[in-house]
Amino acid sequence: MLPELGEARGQGLHNIGEAASLSGVTAKMIRHYESIGLIPEAARTFAGYRLYSGQDIHRLRFIKRSRLLGFSMKQIMVLLALWSDRSRASAEVKKLARQHADELGKRIAEMQAMQRTLDDLARRCHGDQRPDCPILDDLSGNTPP
Repeated sequence: MLPELGEARGQGLHNIGEAASLSGVTAKMIRHYESIGLIPEAARTFAGYRLYSGQDIHRLRFIKRSRLLGFSMKQIMVLLALWSDRSRASAEVKKLARQHADELGKRIAEMQAMQRTLDDLARRCHGDQRPDCPILDDLSGNTPP
């Protein structure tokens, strides 16, 4: 038999608003994570309200921290599986973290190159009432030789 919300709270369970507050993950994202299988389908009250355990909230915090470190949803699924597998080899986790750090390094280098290009273009632009603009010329592919 499904519990009422008051009973569920007495059992240490939380509704979605409380789970959001405790985990730092919005209710909308909690529902999304559930829909894509990052968290198990929530238990429900008699009235259909979602219920989350302390373990669910811990999992949500894990996901949030992983997202803050830039891991993709696919990578987080792998990390969650490794986290749940007590017989895992930490080498697998380290390999995934190193690969992600390397990808971040490449993206940072690309972004720094973009920043240098934009800084150079902005430096060459007069920024006055004249219509000629090296920024627009570069974007349109009409950069003079």
